[in-house]
Amino acid sequence: MAWLLSLFLTGLIVGAIARLLVKGPHRLGCIGTAGLGIIGSLVGGTVLNAFDGNGMELRPGNFLASVVGAVLVLVLARVLSK
Repeated sequence: MAWLLSLFLTGLIVGAIARLLVKGPHRLGCIGTAGLGIIGSLVGGTVLNAFDGNGMELRPGNFLASVVGAVLVLVLARVLSK
């Protein structure tokens, strides 16, 4: 149960940072923002792991990759919704 709360809170932080970096209206609530952060973390972590190959341990670079992944997901969602 604690890992689920940790996943939600981390996703919420990453998603909120991504929303701050991408200007414009975002029709996401707290759950949508957390989902954005979780999906962005998966995207960013996968890309970083493909280049790095050191596994998915927690590192500052992984947090940055999560934010970049969430920004990419948010921009892609905006482009596809138009």
